[in-house]
Amino acid sequence: MIGAGVIGSGDALYVASGLLVGLLVGLTGVGGGSLMTPLLVMLFGVHPAAAVGTDLLYAAASKSVGTAVRGLGHAIAWRIAAWLALGSLPAAAVTLFILSRFDLRGPGVAQGISIVLGIALVLSAASLVLRQRIAAIAARRMPTSPPGTARLTVLTGAVLGVLVSVSSVGAGALGMTVLVVLYPREALNRLVGTDIAHAVPLTLLAGVGHWLLGDVRWHVFALLLAGAVPGICIGSLLGGRVSERVLRPLLAGVLALVGVRLVMGALA
Repeated sequence: MIGAGVIGSGDALYVASGLLVGLLVGLTGVGGGSLMTPLLVMLFGVHPAAAVGTDLLYAAASKSVGTAVRGLGHAIAWRIAAWLALGSLPAAAVTLFILSRFDLRGPGVAQGISIVLGIALVLSAASLVLRQRIAAIAARRMPTSPPGTARLTVLTGAVLGVLVSVSSVGAGALGMTVLVVLYPREALNRLVGTDIAHAVPLTLLAGVGHWLLGDVRWHVFALLLAGAVPGICIGSLLGGRVSERVLRPLLAGVLALVGVRLVMGALA
């Protein structure tokens, strides 16, 4: 236990997981729910609903640190983050209300969450690999400031709000891919910062909703956060200085593999 002054081997594994995922979030804006929720389900055996709720609050706390670091470095486009939140927060609230009508501990819900999580991971992997190609095609075919950019940003936020509330996945890789397409003139580092900043209110709202539904493991949350705070600080400070050419395909491969395993396991 943390308060006992000695961390056991099981607890240390939670802290190490938080450190690794926090580092990836700080570097790329991807890796929070995309890695942490599957880790909790597959490595630690946490129930999918509890894993989602715990990870959402972990993401809200850890990404607050990343937002503060990047905000000090003026690496956040706050206007874009506000448009995303305008769509994501209401969508998350509606999704949480619908989830409250179901027994989240039931086997059917656990299977559904695992399938949605797996599909979201595969889509995240594809978006990581294809992001530059998609951005290049969009740059050739779309004007630099496409009409309705604000509306498209709000719509993107709404889709992310639903995905994140159900699976805790989507705000990173999927959100970043859309932002790169919609805002090709923005520096990639600022878009990463914007994506992280937008994730804070979204994951906080969704996390509190899951907490009210009884789906949070507080001890696990504390251990993950103990590792995530230094990890995301280091990653945020290094953001824009570390090439993603190695990180992106490696992360995409892991996400795709885990996503397929989750879907197949849920359907078995």
